[in-house]
Amino acid sequence: MVFDRLPGIDNRDVTQRPHLIMHQDPVAQTQREVLSQIDGSAPKQHQLEQIQRFAGLGIGVSSLLAQHVLLHPCTVLRRQCQVHHSSQWYHLTPFTLFRVIWNIQRHQHALTLWKGIGSVFLVKGIGLASDALISEVTPFPKDMCRPMSLKRLGQHLILKGLTFTVTTPFTAASLVETVQSDIASERPGILDCVKEGFARLVGTGTPTRLLPVWKFVLPSVTYHLCHYAIMSVTQYTVLMSVNADIQDDKDHRYEETESPPKSMYETYFPELLATFTGNMVADLMLFPFETVIQRLLIQGTRTIIDNTDTGLDVVPISTSYEGFLDCFKTITVEEGITGLYKGFGAFVLQYAIHAAILRLAYILFEKISKNLKSKPK
Repeated sequence: MVFDRLPGIDNRDVTQRPHLIMHQDPVAQTQREVLSQIDGSAPKQHQLEQIQRFAGLGIGVSSLLAQHVLLHPCTVLRRQCQVHHSSQWYHLTPFTLFRVIWNIQRHQHALTLWKGIGSVFLVKGIGLASDALISEVTPFPKDMCRPMSLKRLGQHLILKGLTFTVTTPFTAASLVETVQSDIASERPGILDCVKEGFARLVGTGTPTRLLPVWKFVLPSVTYHLCHYAIMSVTQYTVLMSVNADIQDDKDHRYEETESPPKSMYETYFPELLATFTGNMVADLMLFPFETVIQRLLIQGTRTIIDNTDTGLDVVPISTSYEGFLDCFKTITVEEGITGLYKGFGAFVLQYAIHAAILRLAYILFEKISKNLKSKPK
């Protein structure tokens, strides 16, 4: 090369000089630093969002599982009290239930209060499948969207009514598995609920004292539609109210700066709170209605339940109601108005535990969100 033939000139200095000049250029150095910060912060921000999403989803799913699994014994006790027509203890507060729970657990196996939980999930699955199938073969919308016209709302309620009609026989079979005593009845199989539901629907192979399906399907569908309507309205009201409060708080705190993206609490907790409140309000308002429906569904099934007065023995269910109005009248005359609220203490206990779970979820949301924000960028 030319540089090799010129004395006194080192070719290595010449070839490396452009690099030295570029490194000493302050503008180029600043550009490289900005680009490195962007390249480093984008993946971190993406990872942070992924962590928040999975953590929030995990807490939400855990809360729902706790609602349907951990609280199932409260549902069992409530239903046993509701169908026990000759009980002396009405259990209007949770305090009278503790002795009964202790006696049942002491004389039976540890999972006795979780009986029928499989059939409960089966009925929910049948309901979801019915919703999807009916929405596919009809123009009725499966989900509510806002805004929704009165016509679409009516079609949606018709779809829900058809779904509740399909699931009513299976709900009756699930009720039997939920309240029957383990020490006086055979343990049901996994699909016995489905088999008994079909038998109840077609009226074959069932005891003759059972009420015909047409006598209780209308009250049952009406109850579930009312429950769904009250729950939906309450959920929407609570969700809008909580989100509005969160937005007002953010607007007040970040008046002059851009508000940060939604935290885990703002994304997931309002939905959990709305679901909890909606179910609680609907159950509370329709509790007497539910008691009458449970009596009708279990009549004539020859079911033997745990004695909710003592928890030490069992009692048979033997009633002869002629329909919804006759059942309502008989309960108020023979058991008083408070007879419609038998097992209300189990309802209180159920939602007190659920509220504690919700409070724990709130604390976890807040703690995880703070820990993620405090991590170095």
